[in-house]
Amino acid sequence: MTDPRVLMVIPTLGRRPEFLEQSISSIEQQGVPVSIVLVAPLDNPHVQELAARHGAQVVADPGSLPAAVNAGATYGLGQEPACSYVNWLGDDDLLEPGSLARTVAALEADRNAVLAFGACRYIDGNGQELWISKAGPWAPRILKWGPDLIPQPGMLVRATAWSAVGGVDDSLKFAFDLDLLLKLQPLGRFVDVGEVVSSFRWHADSLTVGDRTQSLQESERARRRALSPFARKCAWMWEGPVRVATRIAANEVSRRARKISSDRKPAAGS
Repeated sequence: MTDPRVLMVIPTLGRRPEFLEQSISSIEQQGVPVSIVLVAPLDNPHVQELAARHGAQVVADPGSLPAAVNAGATYGLGQEPACSYVNWLGDDDLLEPGSLARTVAALEADRNAVLAFGACRYIDGNGQELWISKAGPWAPRILKWGPDLIPQPGMLVRATAWSAVGGVDDSLKFAFDLDLLLKLQPLGRFVDVGEVVSSFRWHADSLTVGDRTQSLQESERARRRALSPFARKCAWMWEGPVRVATRIAANEVSRRARKISSDRKPAAGS
C-alpha cells in the first residue's frame, strides 16, 4: 500500500513571493507525499516561477479567498494520484517540521476521525514568536458556543469528509474555516495531536486581524446555524462574553507584535 497523499492548497495573489516560497518549502519538507496547488492570478510571474521550481500546479484565482480554497481543493482532489487528506495554507503561514506526519498518523490511526489538529505558533512578519494557541482536546467541545480554538493552518481534513460537506462556504469572508469545522463535526471525531503544527503570521493586512468586528459577526451566524432551535434562542447569553474574550486575545497578540517591533528599532542617534 502506498503512503496516503496530502493535498495542500495555497491561495495567493503573489504579492509576497518571499513569504510564499517559505510556505511552499515548509510543505515540501514534511517528509510525506504531498500535492501542492497554488490558486493565483495566472499572469503573475512570481507565482509561475515558484510553481515551476517546486512542481506545484496553478489554478486561476476566482476572486475571493474561500472561493480560491474551494477551487484548489476541487482541482487537486480530481487529480491522480488520489489524495486522502486536504487543507489550505496562507501564503505567509508555515507548517512546523513533522506537522503532516503527526496529523496524517492521527487520522490513519482513527478511521472515525475526520479532522486532526494541533497547536499554532503566532509569529510576526520577521518570524518572531508572539503567542502559542494551544487549546487541546477540549477545543472541539466548545466549538458551537465558545471561541474557535482549532487553528486552521495546521489542521488536516479527511478528503471524503471535505467532499461530503462541499468544502468551505464561499459566501463568507472571514468565518468560513469555523463554518467548515461546524459542518464536519457531525461526521466524525476531531483529534488533537498535542503539539505545535503550524505558524500563523500576524500582521496588519491579515484579513482576520484587519476586520475583527465583521469576523465576529460571521462567526456568530455560523455557530447559530449549527445550534438546535432552542439553543439558538439562548445564544445571546454567551455571545457577548465570547466577543470580549476574542477581542482581548487579539489585542494581546497585537500588543506583543508592537512591542517586538519597537524593541527592534534602533535607538535615536545610534
